[in-house]
Amino acid sequence: MGKFQYRHFHAVQLSIALAVIYGMRVNFHVGIVRMVNHTAIGIAEYDQSEDGPFIWSKRIQGLLLSSYFWGYILTMLPGAIIAERYSAKWVFFGAVFLNILGSLLTPLASKIHYGAMLILRLLQGLSAGASYPSTHVMLAAWSPVDERSFMTSVAFSGTSMGAVVYTLAAGYIAAGLGWEYIYYIEGGVSALWLIVWGVFVGDSPSTHWFISHEESQHIINSISQGKLPTKKPKVPWGKVFRSMEFWSILVAQTCCNWAWYTLLIELPLFMKDVLNLKISENALYTAVPFLSVFFFMIILGKIMDILRAKKVFTTTEARKVATGIQCIGPLFCFIGVCYIENVTAILILITLAVMLMGGMFSGYLANHIDIAPNFAGTLMGITNTAGTLSGIGVPLFVNEVTRKDNSIKSWRIIFWTSNLMLIIEFLFYTIFGSGEEQEWNKGVRGND
Repeated sequence: MGKFQYRHFHAVQLSIALAVIYGMRVNFHVGIVRMVNHTAIGIAEYDQSEDGPFIWSKRIQGLLLSSYFWGYILTMLPGAIIAERYSAKWVFFGAVFLNILGSLLTPLASKIHYGAMLILRLLQGLSAGASYPSTHVMLAAWSPVDERSFMTSVAFSGTSMGAVVYTLAAGYIAAGLGWEYIYYIEGGVSALWLIVWGVFVGDSPSTHWFISHEESQHIINSISQGKLPTKKPKVPWGKVFRSMEFWSILVAQTCCNWAWYTLLIELPLFMKDVLNLKISENALYTAVPFLSVFFFMIILGKIMDILRAKKVFTTTEARKVATGIQCIGPLFCFIGVCYIENVTAILILITLAVMLMGGMFSGYLANHIDIAPNFAGTLMGITNTAGTLSGIGVPLFVNEVTRKDNSIKSWRIIFWTSNLMLIIEFLFYTIFGSGEEQEWNKGVRGND
């Protein structure tokens, strides 16, 4: 079909929404490098010209970086349930609006006290918790079965593009205008998206006011074979938690997130501590890997859908191959980073590691919709809650390991820990993962 397709428009809007959410998360990770007075807290090797006004110890920095996830982890499951029962569109709108507001208030909160900044980051995390589950609710409603890998990859590509654009912009804004303007400019520009989302996005094809009847029926027939449920079935909680297919996704997401957050959150610190890059170089080299994953994940998602359509792979095989790429590729890259001394080679390996992590988006992250489209948001709420424990743990772990020694010796411990997580993920998902719809997707029948 050559004409405009609203399902693809929705995938792009989901991508932008996740880019904003991720941008509001990671801009602080770049900004804090310029906000802290590193000389005052006893880190002599930092360039004094890049010192900021705040005397925040390593421990305080770790708390500030992880506090976002304390809030984030609390609202994912409630947010998923609300999005499934009422409106994923407006739940997502609220999440983005409150994160933008938090960004605009960051300079003020920082100057009041680090405790105020801690509360603000916590509130940003609370509001953002529903974003991933809402994405899955909308993808379950808008994605034809034969386009799931591609549309999931397009939607979640916003996470990497958000990391690229906001990280890169934050570095140059901080260097040129000052750290406060990171939050004013990025927050202000992001607010424009709220208008587009509010006017043109709908919860489902059957309720959307612009979509053609032809496209609406194509999506509905693909998802339900023309048989839509008269009402939303109740979640069969017991069967969900007894399902190894579900547990394979949960373990994969928890383990993968440890390695992913090590890169997403701690890459600027690694480049500063070990590679001795200045903030503008740091931002550039941190952004480039996430630009590579943006293209890789979309291309891999399309390839997986083509191979499924041609019966080269079953859905189960496609999910396991994509997840395997996400595990094995970065594992070898991390080993190289630990023992190679050439800076250029290290940057290439980091870029490859981040790029290959993109396999998760057409792997286990698309799997919730395969096994239970009726409860995709709820399942994502549960697995992402578990996965976010990594988001809380990684900053605290890294700061503890590097507190007395931030050399490559300490970073080897960090990267080998990520490798252990990737090995567990690969083995568990390969053994227990499935791409087949589960019988319990139909909901509760009698006693669960």
